[in-house]
Amino acid sequence: MWELTEGVRAPESAYLEPTTGYLFLSQIGEGGGNVKDGDGWISRLTADGSVSEARWVTGLNAPKGLRSHQGVLWVSDIDQLVGIDIAKGEITHRVPVEGAKFLNDVACGPDGSVYVSDMPASRIFRYRNGQVDVFAEGPELECPNGLLVDGGRLVIGGWGVGIKDDFSTEQLGRLLSLDLETRKVSAITPSPLGHLDGVERDGKGGFVVTDWRNGKVFHVRANGDANLLLSLPQGTADHAYLVPEMRLILPRMLENRVTAYDLRGLIP
Repeated sequence: MWELTEGVRAPESAYLEPTTGYLFLSQIGEGGGNVKDGDGWISRLTADGSVSEARWVTGLNAPKGLRSHQGVLWVSDIDQLVGIDIAKGEITHRVPVEGAKFLNDVACGPDGSVYVSDMPASRIFRYRNGQVDVFAEGPELECPNGLLVDGGRLVIGGWGVGIKDDFSTEQLGRLLSLDLETRKVSAITPSPLGHLDGVERDGKGGFVVTDWRNGKVFHVRANGDANLLLSLPQGTADHAYLVPEMRLILPRMLENRVTAYDLRGLIP
């Protein structure tokens, strides 16, 4: 439907903010995903791909996951959570996450809890009431990358089991469900699916999911059945999905581009 390449450098996460209708895009820049170089930024776009403000917020290192709650856009940045006042376009919070190795995706609960995945540590942190704690951890989380609060559960895109220094794994990850009350983990996809990254609702009880390492986009039905939608080069990152239009907005991180796809006719 459209594609953006100008001014795009290692785009990691696209997020359609429901209150403002803007599309926010985290960009890691030239330094890499774990380098503290101050070269990361957030861009503000419209849903049709027009650039509203190319460098809406700067001064970040390697920003990744995005999600908002009550006027604050939360973004992970290696070992801290950064809060941005959306109305002012200003950073208001920098929350150190002690012990974090490589913070990745962000999800927000209706109570204001902010969840952030620490992929290589197979851990999920929670920020609530000004405090950070370890909400869940262990191999059963399958090195969580993508996060999404869905009712009373946290949907997790698992990167895989047995992660190595180069981020390869002994086994691919599954789409998982973590009960927010009991913290019990169960599988949505019964079999390993991919090195999962972005997770968004499809509006029909299922999910649109990306596989970063293998360049794939899947549709996962509510019963766990998975169908391949797109096969692209490596780097299919944390996407946005516009349910009424069935439009996928996909950061293609290693290609320095963001592409919008019409998925009508592909998702039943």
